[in-house]
Amino acid sequence: MRTTIELPDLLYRQVKAKAALEGVPMKTLVQRLVEHGLATTPEPQQAAPRSAPPTLSIGQRLPAKLLSNAALFELAEDDE
Repeated sequence: MRTTIELPDLLYRQVKAKAALEGVPMKTLVQRLVEHGLATTPEPQQAAPRSAPPTLSIGQRLPAKLLSNAALFELAEDDE
């Protein structure tokens, strides 16, 4: 089957040069590269490591009281 693809100029020149160095037509090289790309199983991408959330230091700890779920729900209802 015949098809047309667009390549950036630099990539086109690289493919053309590689084909010339290997002594094969560009058509043959592109076909081989596409077949190789399809046959290669891609490596699973690893998730980027998470960074710690930003913190602010004021030199001393702020007093905090622990609230029960019921108290938290009460505060949430008061805001509505």
